[in-house]
Amino acid sequence: MPEPRATKLWAGRLGGSTAGVVERYTSSVDVDQRLHAEDVTQSLAHARMLRRIGMIDEATLHAIEAGLHQIVREFDEGAFVFEHSDEDIHSAVERRLRELAGDAAGALQTGRSRNDQVATDLRMFGKRACSDLARAALALQDALLRRAAEQRDAVMPAYTHLQRAQPVTVAHHLLAYVEMLQRDIERLLDARRRCDVLPLGSGAVAGSTLPLDRELTARELGFGSVSRNSIDSVSDRDFAVEITSACALIMVHGSRLAEEIVLWMSREFGFALLPDTHATGSSLMPQKKNPDVAELARGRTARVIGDVTTLLTLIKGLPLSYNRDLQEDKRPLFDAVDTTAATLDVLADVVSVLGFDADAMRRAASDPELMATDAAELLVRQGVPFREAHEIVGALVRETLGDGRTLADLTLDEWREASPHFSPEVLELFDIDAAVARRRTAGGPAPDLVAQQIAAAQERLAGMSTELERLR
Repeated sequence: MPEPRATKLWAGRLGGSTAGVVERYTSSVDVDQRLHAEDVTQSLAHARMLRRIGMIDEATLHAIEAGLHQIVREFDEGAFVFEHSDEDIHSAVERRLRELAGDAAGALQTGRSRNDQVATDLRMFGKRACSDLARAALALQDALLRRAAEQRDAVMPAYTHLQRAQPVTVAHHLLAYVEMLQRDIERLLDARRRCDVLPLGSGAVAGSTLPLDRELTARELGFGSVSRNSIDSVSDRDFAVEITSACALIMVHGSRLAEEIVLWMSREFGFALLPDTHATGSSLMPQKKNPDVAELARGRTARVIGDVTTLLTLIKGLPLSYNRDLQEDKRPLFDAVDTTAATLDVLADVVSVLGFDADAMRRAASDPELMATDAAELLVRQGVPFREAHEIVGALVRETLGDGRTLADLTLDEWREASPHFSPEVLELFDIDAAVARRRTAGGPAPDLVAQQIAAAQERLAGMSTELERLR
């Protein structure tokens, strides 16, 4: 009978040593070693379950627990030593456990495969990542809400097609990003629920003939349920795609905010300024002050979008169930999570210190053309169909531009020459504060409505913070 070899977890089937080039190409330990805490935690839970069902004795359990706790200490202290033969974090932990616990370590893999191990590790990581990202998104929401509360009465132009459109407040504009982030947080928590399903016990593909108590393991690890199909369980990476997709959308929202900061800081807009601590200069042009942080946030969005594409392409053609291709799932997932977390953190800091030039914004919002819709709606209130009112005011805009004037320069007689339905009220449309205050539809920018929106958003934020604390 051949001597058992301990160099590889699967070494019993193959003869001879693995070629060095193959070992290097197939190793993932440089990426997945960050899952060491999840791997040890699930190993402890698995060992305790094996003891409860009578598959190992108390002495074996104690030896496994002592070894795994020692491994945790080594990782915490930066003293864990990887060997070139370690294919992944699972084999590294098991190899070190054999060194510490001897023969007892061999019992740990009872009823377990690296297939369901890695799926479990990733879901544990995913649950934590979703919670952490949601907290980071809340912090950016909080920064935006604080600035919105400061800028409740500051007016600025809203834009469509990057052309001045209608007057709003800075607070109303910032609240748009609060809404985006709220959807982002909800998507993350939804993805977390999809992660909350335990694969462990599915084995390599078809479960086990042993009487494994998967529900016990799920409770031990804090999972809400166990997977219903062993084939799907070990091959499913939908949750990783969902998390990465949520990250990509967060980054897209962050990129839109970053783009506006870049525009606002330009001389052409002149709406905002970053302190020197949050800007950079030019290596050639001494006068430059550049919003590089915002530009990098915008640029790194492309990378996270690429991470989603990588994962979708990775799994699109895989026959069921597990294939080694899935080893490549971690790098894009980790990159998306890390990049998004860092971007949320830095944007929260940037928003907190961003200076607004309220006078420049007011001057831009005071452009009389921005009240053209108000003039058309004044006619509508007099019974003129909106399409006709639109044409009347549009013609006046064209005429005044041709004369080098604005709508605010028109006399009442000129307004009435365009339409007898214009009342003297038309001359009062161009007070910018009154123009914003008139916009009182639900969700509109009137300052008192914005105050209510801020209060409601702060209440949601507090409730979400409490929920996230519960998920720790």
